[in-house]
Amino acid sequence: MAHSLSPAMQNAAFKECGIDAEYLIYDVEPDGLGDFLGGVKKEGIAGLNVTIPHKIKAREYLQYNGSLDANAARLGAVNTVKVTGDGLCGYNTDGPGFYRSLVEDLKFEPEDKNVFVLGAGGAATAVVMYLGNGPKTIFISDIDSKKTDDLKNSYRKYYDEKRLVVIESERSAGVLMKSGLLVNATPAGMKKEDPSPVDKRLLHPGLRVYDLVYNQPATQLVKDAGSLKLHAVTGLGMLLYQGAIAFEIWTGVKAPIAVMRKALKEAMRKGSR
Repeated sequence: MAHSLSPAMQNAAFKECGIDAEYLIYDVEPDGLGDFLGGVKKEGIAGLNVTIPHKIKAREYLQYNGSLDANAARLGAVNTVKVTGDGLCGYNTDGPGFYRSLVEDLKFEPEDKNVFVLGAGGAATAVVMYLGNGPKTIFISDIDSKKTDDLKNSYRKYYDEKRLVVIESERSAGVLMKSGLLVNATPAGMKKEDPSPVDKRLLHPGLRVYDLVYNQPATQLVKDAGSLKLHAVTGLGMLLYQGAIAFEIWTGVKAPIAVMRKALKEAMRKGSR
């Protein structure tokens, strides 16, 4: 879905700003990423996005064959690359994109609040590592203990490790009840028929819900929250804002948010037909 949404969004932005550029899709095999990145300057590519499964490998490549901004280094992954006269610079706009959507779309300020993140993979890492020491406590839960261990180890390198707490599934209910924000960072919801990863009875008054899944107009989790009059959004806003930040990195021009949002929604409608 991102393959169809991102070109629509970025090309609409280029057109709106009168920039002679085109956003194209390149399918690159994992073992060919280094050769691809090494040849982008010769190909006349000025910037690019990197998607799964290349984000970590791109960070590793640019650590030794380019440069990294602070977010990419801290989050451990690269999703945006700018080609400069000095070479390639890697960025991570996922974390900042999530935060901007959290504040602007969900109207939630995470500072000094309890945040519950379901999942501990790449998406959860971007969220947790960007939120950092802001929330009072970040609770994470995942059936894969290696993922939670890896995230905990990454977090403690930069932040107060006591603020990140790994929760076993049997304790999730009690912890969620005292959290102000629930973030679904699992794939649950990507298929239309997927059930919610959270029991509806645990969605308490005042809870804000952010589902990182963006390829459905509304996941079951978002629908459940809405039926309880809770404020809930999908990850489409995160996709929008991470793309807008990438656009500004590449061009130095303020992103036309309204135009990009409209293009995203139109592409979503076409994709759902």
